[in-house]
Amino acid sequence: MFRRWLLGFLVLGVAGVLGFMAFAWRPAMAPIETPAPNAFAPELVAKGKVLAEAGNCASCHTAEGQPRFAGGHVFHTPFGILHSTNITPDPETGIGRWSETAFARAMREGVARDGSHLFPAFPFDHFTKLTDADIKALYAYLMTLAPASARRMPNDLLFPFDIRALQAAWKALYLDQGAFRPNPARSEEWNRGAYLVEGLTHCGACHTPRNVLGAEQTGHPYAGSLVDGWVPPALDLSASPARWTKEELVTFLRGGTTVRGRAVGSMGPVIKALAALPDSDIQAIAAYFIDFNRPLNPTPEDATVKALRAAAGKGVPMTVWKREPRRFRGEQLYVTACGSCHDNGGSTPVATRSELALSTALWQRSPHNFINIVLDGVGSPDDAPGPMMPPFRNALSDRDIAEIADYLRRTRVGEPLWPFFGQAVQTMRSQPRSWPVLR
Repeated sequence: MFRRWLLGFLVLGVAGVLGFMAFAWRPAMAPIETPAPNAFAPELVAKGKVLAEAGNCASCHTAEGQPRFAGGHVFHTPFGILHSTNITPDPETGIGRWSETAFARAMREGVARDGSHLFPAFPFDHFTKLTDADIKALYAYLMTLAPASARRMPNDLLFPFDIRALQAAWKALYLDQGAFRPNPARSEEWNRGAYLVEGLTHCGACHTPRNVLGAEQTGHPYAGSLVDGWVPPALDLSASPARWTKEELVTFLRGGTTVRGRAVGSMGPVIKALAALPDSDIQAIAAYFIDFNRPLNPTPEDATVKALRAAAGKGVPMTVWKREPRRFRGEQLYVTACGSCHDNGGSTPVATRSELALSTALWQRSPHNFINIVLDGVGSPDDAPGPMMPPFRNALSDRDIAEIADYLRRTRVGEPLWPFFGQAVQTMRSQPRSWPVLR
């Protein structure tokens, strides 16, 4: 009887494995001769270039010091290390032998030309929403790039996450395959914004928290996450004390700067990438997010900003701080190191001197962004004009940063210092600088 049960389990196990292999199998697509660049219409290539720039493809598919789009960029994930692939038309190490049909399958289904499943570090769960016309234009642009031969770096993933066939199960659970479907109850501008946000610019890839299997949590869209040591804020604006207007969001998406501060970390390259889009598309993205995040009881922006300005200007009376030496020292450090730039002195916030009472980095529940900014400053991509902040990594001790943070949290936010803040500063100081390479 025991042998019969054991044999039965073995048969069921083998049948299950074979069934899953059949379920996960995808056919390879025949290689093609690499198309000549002049095989594609110039206007189609130009459109594809705009799409590739706006989708920020180069940031993920370019390793530092290597040709653009030649792959090799390193992704540190909870499951191990991944390297991006070469998407230039090199016939041996790139996509030069990929047909347009194979390219479209990769974008829609996350499957390579040889039939292997791609890992979702490549955001095919967003790119599946692109129209056929946009996928066609992207293919045309990539196939007209200069071919770059680049050896593919091996991934280093934990078992069993390194088994590509298992991605078929992941997709069955989490991939909503198919092009974007407009909402007939919404305006044309709103639908254009939704298409760009949910598809091409894949904002949720950074701004949506992920579950234990690395999929975006569908019940918490744009609720904030942790990427490369930075915390992309919740795009429901819950970390902001004052409601964003559409005009302010457009200004931020165009230049990366508002009275609340400027784009930092991974958002810097995104702002640069969005420059490829026309003003109408930026307006559409802003319209989508403003409507998506409309509060139930909106507070007039002017009144909110004035109240915050008044609170920031008054702060806590000096006599109170003198009774608590640590906090009094924090104010002194702030005045010496920060006040000349951040104390506007007027009744209206200005973009060149970000108002800390409106700073998302101070209002967030995590201190990651605040610590990163203080340690490494705020740079400007390609030396573009705009407000900058010097790094204080070598000028302020861990204790100094903690005392400044304590002072600002209590006077600008009305909250105590973040828990375990000193330990967080020490840990982040010991890590390599987290700024991404700007291209």
